[in-house]
Amino acid sequence: MLPFKFPIVALAPLAGFTDLPFRKVAKKYGADWTISEMINGNALAFENDKTLKMVTKNSNETPYSVQIAVQNSEVAKKAIKVLNRFEFIDGIDLNVGCPVKKAIKSGYGGNLLNEPENLAKIVKTISKLHNKKFFSVKMRIGFDKINGVDRAKLIQDNGADIITIHGRTVKQIYSGETNYEEIAKIKESLSIPVLANGNIDSYEKAKWVFDYTKCDGVMIGRGAVGNPWIFKEIKEQKTVSKEEKKEVIIEHLKAMFEWYGDFGIILFRKHLHTYSKGYQGASEFRAKVNRIDNYKEMLQLLNSFF
Repeated sequence: MLPFKFPIVALAPLAGFTDLPFRKVAKKYGADWTISEMINGNALAFENDKTLKMVTKNSNETPYSVQIAVQNSEVAKKAIKVLNRFEFIDGIDLNVGCPVKKAIKSGYGGNLLNEPENLAKIVKTISKLHNKKFFSVKMRIGFDKINGVDRAKLIQDNGADIITIHGRTVKQIYSGETNYEEIAKIKESLSIPVLANGNIDSYEKAKWVFDYTKCDGVMIGRGAVGNPWIFKEIKEQKTVSKEEKKEVIIEHLKAMFEWYGDFGIILFRKHLHTYSKGYQGASEFRAKVNRIDNYKEMLQLLNSFF
């Protein structure tokens, strides 16, 4: 039985952004389900310290999944063997959509949509071997042509418990319109829960996607960057106040410092570039941000700017 009360609003895995501090904040402000950044199955198999740290779960993250990228069932076996040791992980998520060149060239992510037999074997292997509460897959609607219903059925038939559909092909990367019609077709064709993903950046858009696709939830990635309160807004169907946004930003800064130490202040700069969009004096603010690597100085600047 899935540990969700549907419909749900989930945070998508997003390389370079959805680390533990970001997930901690998103969870506090309404995300029902959080997932780690994509982790390469080969790196997991070698149990690299940096890779294992990426697996770490924050105390408020339940349910929490680790997303893996693998190119074949042998790598999948090795990765699951490592992840099965961590009792705090609630679920495994398989990436079947990453569009970056490195992923395609290496045979994982979106490339798996071109290899249905290999994909089926990987899904079946993970389904049989994992010891978690559930197993999910995040996929796109095709590689260069749309065959989302076919691939989603294949994933369901080989043991996935829940599926998230990004409504673009791999070739589209993040350009062009999201194909919500195809997501709706997939939802209608499957018996397992289906989440919609792609271009959801406001509570109004989320409501429209729910109504149009009839999905069991939405998953938000880039729409949550600089906007982690979007989960609360979707649930309450209203915009959070400027004061509350400031609280979230400062909370995020604190979480970054606690997790990474001084280096977290430097990493936080990219978040502040997005948080400051639309504010008067944003360009001057960003210039100052780029020169600060001290927590107290950064905190003082945030308090005076937001």
